[in-house]
Amino acid sequence: MDDDTWLARTIELARQSVADGGGPFGAVLVRDGVEIASGSNRVTLDLDPTAHAEVVAIRAATRALGSNELRGVTVYASCEPCPMCLGAALWARVDRIVFTADREDAAWAGFSDQTFRELFAGQRDDWPATIEQRRTPEARAPFEAWLQRQDRVAY
Repeated sequence: MDDDTWLARTIELARQSVADGGGPFGAVLVRDGVEIASGSNRVTLDLDPTAHAEVVAIRAATRALGSNELRGVTVYASCEPCPMCLGAALWARVDRIVFTADREDAAWAGFSDQTFRELFAGQRDDWPATIEQRRTPEARAPFEAWLQRQDRVAY
């Protein structure tokens, strides 16, 4: 199957999500031409602000493959991934991300992430939530414990 066929599948998932009461987003993860996992937006259905289609699909794919890494995987999405979904895909080490609608299309429908994109490009002082560091003497202790483990799985 080609990119357009996979993108059509994401649109099908997004439309079904709307019919089921979810958000208008769908995602499919593919490796070697085979669908590994799919997801649709479940934010309001699950009362989970992280349940975007891409994140739902990434979670399903890592469980299916038994790995936190998704090397060799392409993420197909019905819309341009938001900063959270993009970060999740990059942390998962996917090889490629292909989307059809873009951020302007999403904004047109009331799903603008432009505020977040602008926030991340600016200073934390301008953010709507207070972000502060309070350095404690044991701040690095978890990292030290991590580095001492011989059996740690890098990511």
